[in-house]
Amino acid sequence: MAANYPYITKVEGVCGGEAIIAGTRIAVWHIAESYYRLGRSVEEMLLDWDFIQPAMLFSALAYYHDHRAEIQQAIQVNSYEYWHEHYA
Repeated sequence: MAANYPYITKVEGVCGGEAIIAGTRIAVWHIAESYYRLGRSVEEMLLDWDFIQPAMLFSALAYYHDHRAEIQQAIQVNSYEYWHEHYA
């Protein structure tokens, strides 16, 4: 059964084509790395993004859990360490 992520999209030229919340530039990897893995709740995340609906964040978290290898790769290539090693 294929999973459906109604609020997640990939747009060429937006956030490097990574998975984002549709209509925003908020990448799933950013939510996973900067919020979720640090223990922040959806309610806490919504305080930072008052234009995001809870279902959008839950969809992003579902996508993260179902595509961990992809998101881990995105986290790595968007890290300061990776940037410094490859571009500085």
